[in-house]
Parts: sequence; structure tokens; C-alpha cells
Amino acid sequence: MERRHFMRALAAAPAAYTAPGLLPGGGNALAADTAPGDARAFQLGLMQKMAEPVLANMAKGQLKKTFQLEVSPTWDGRDKNVAYLEAFGRLIAGMAPWLELPDDGTAEGKARKRLASLAVQSYVHSVDPKSPDYLTWKGHGQALVDSAYFTNALMRAPKALWEPLDATTKRRIVEVVKGLRVIEPPYINWLLFAAMNEAFLLSIGEEHDPMRMNVAIRKVNEWYVGDGWIKDGETFHFDYYSSYVMYPMLVEILEVLAKHKGPFWNGKPEELLVQAYQRMGRFGEHLERFISPQGTWPPVGRSLTYRTAVFQPLALLAWRKKLPKALPEGQVRAALDAAHRAIWTTPSNFTKDGYLTIGFMGHQPELGDWYSNNGSMYIASAGFLALGLPASDSFWTTPALDWTQKKAYSGAKFAKDYPVNY
Repeated sequence: MERRHFMRALAAAPAAYTAPGLLPGGGNALAADTAPGDARAFQLGLMQKMAEPVLANMAKGQLKKTFQLEVSPTWDGRDKNVAYLEAFGRLIAGMAPWLELPDDGTAEGKARKRLASLAVQSYVHSVDPKSPDYLTWKGHGQALVDSAYFTNALMRAPKALWEPLDATTKRRIVEVVKGLRVIEPPYINWLLFAAMNEAFLLSIGEEHDPMRMNVAIRKVNEWYVGDGWIKDGETFHFDYYSSYVMYPMLVEILEVLAKHKGPFWNGKPEELLVQAYQRMGRFGEHLERFISPQGTWPPVGRSLTYRTAVFQPLALLAWRKKLPKALPEGQVRAALDAAHRAIWTTPSNFTKDGYLTIGFMGHQPELGDWYSNNGSMYIASAGFLALGLPASDSFWTTPALDWTQKKAYSGAKFAKDYPVNY
């Protein structure tokens, strides 16, 4: 990406936050100077603004000192320190594909190299018992949840995040991850968090527990209700947990099992992976059809404050080059761009210090759930997974196309929709 495009992206992002080494930016209104068709520049600017306060401070061991916590009005009373692990783990999981891109001499490349260095330093602090930013690994089950994002990032960007770590930090990470096995996950999406940690251990050649992966995969497949939808447990709820957890973690766990020939009794991970991607593609078709001509989507279900994390499956499918035929790249890019702009143009999504607030479109703490804090909000970075594709990739360069609702409500021809039986 040319420097002028990257500078424009930073200028477009909200709640300007400039630090040494970060390309300067400014402006309080999102997309004020961003070209309408420059979807990648818009996402890059937003991601950098989201990441900078967290990584710049945590790399110095100052995240807890600077990140003023906010919890929902219905907070359940658990240790608020879980928020720091949530903020870092969820943020870095969404950034990881972009951080894994090769180094280059562009403005984007230089900024990426700097942020990757800050992320590695943050990982060091996260597991150093002597660091002020040593994270809360014990005392509450929430650590299992967000450890999965923490390890998922290392799987998504091994060259940028895992390999540069010193031996002591690697050993400490393995120890804290294995230590979380004492937490018994309920039979809901939490099974996938335990499984993700074991997939990470398998991916780096460590001792791992196949049962934690295999049980999670079997249960999620049992919870599949059809036409691309998965229940979160025994009861179906109309929400976006298939986006937040179920599909992304299922397919990435299966990818590791297939690659490393992990054991799976009476089943083949390679075949299950094909099935999971096919089903996620169908779910992605629903997500694309949910996006209105204005970029809005139905605000239904719990965890609405995760904002654009709802589109993680579409971004993951784009990154992996597995979008279904019904969803051309230019159509998905245009739809996601509209969705990002619909939400992130509200300045109160961020505090004056640049941290995320609780809300859906702006600061709306009353929308928080009993488990919501402002660290939880950083799962929104999952909407940026397509940034793992370089600027030259066809996903970013192919002409923009109208998405389904935009065609439907303009009187244009659009594809009919039918259920699937896979």
C-alpha cells in the first residue's frame, strides 16, 4: 500500500492516538478522509488505532496502569483483572494474520514490524510473574476462555509471534496453558477453548490431550442444527456465537489435527475439516445477507457489544481463500466495508485514551452482559482477519460488487436462497 493511502487510513481512524514509531494520524470522525472504495486502508487504520494503546503500554509493562477498567451494570462480581487477558488475547488473535505477513519497506510494513515487536514484548510480560502486567492465569474460569485467543494468535502467526519469543517465555506459556487444564469447561462453547489450547500445544510439538480436542469437535458437530447453524450447547439461541467462537475455532482446531495427523477415533480430521468449511461457508452466506444496504445488521442475541466480530467467519473464509461460489470476493469486501463503517464512525466507541468502550454503536454500557468488560470488546479485531491477505491480493483489488440486500432493495436481480443439506 502506498504511504499516502496508509496515512489516510490512520487519519480516518477514531480517537487519534500517536506514539513514537507509529505513523501520525488524527481526526475524531472515522472515515473522514478515507476514499469510499479503500476498504483495506480503512480497516488498517482502525486496527492500528485499536491496537496501539494496548500494545504500546503492555510492551512496557504498563497496561494495567493505563487501562481504566469498565464493567457492565450487571457484572457478576468476578475478579476484574480478567479484563487485561481479555483485551490482549482477543486483540492479538484478530491482528495475528496481518502481523504474519512478510516484512517489506512500505509504510505499512514498517508499522507492522513495530507492532509485531510490541506484541512479542507483550507476550513476555504476560507470563512473567515479576512483571506488573503478568496476567490473571489462576482463580477464575475466564482465564480458560481468553487463553484460547492468546494461543490462537500464536497459531495464526507463528513466525511473527511464537518463534521470536525467548526460551523462558515459551516455557512459561506452555506451563500456564497446561495449568488451565484444572478448569472443567461446561458443555457449551467453552469446550472449544480447552481444545484450542491443546491444538496449540500439538502445533508446537508439545505434549497434548487429544480427548479435549476430539470431544469438543464431536459435541459441536452434534450441536449442528442444519443450514449452517450451530447451537451453543443443548438449546438453540438466536445469536452470533457461531461467529464469535463455534466456526472459527472448530475449523482451526481441525486444521491442526489434519496437518499433524492427530488421532481421532473412528473419524478423519481431513474430512471433518472439509465439512466444517462447507458449513461455515453456508453460515457466511447468511451473514452476508444480513447486511443491509446501509451496512447495518440485526442486533440480536447476547454479546452484541462484540461489534464487528460477528463477521469473523466471512473474514476467515476470505483469508483462507475459501469463500463459497455464491460470495464473490468483491461482494464480500464491499459488504464488510459497509458494516465496519456503519459501526466504527461513532467516536464514543473509544475513550479519550484510545481504549474500547462497552457498547454496540458507541458507548452503551447497558448493553453489556454479566460477563462484559471493556477488555472483552477487543474480540472486534476478529473482523480484520482478511488483512492477512496482502494489498496485492485479489480480495482487495477485484472490483467492488453490490451485496445481496443492496441489490435486492434497489430492484436489481439477486440470487434466490435455499437451505442446504450438508
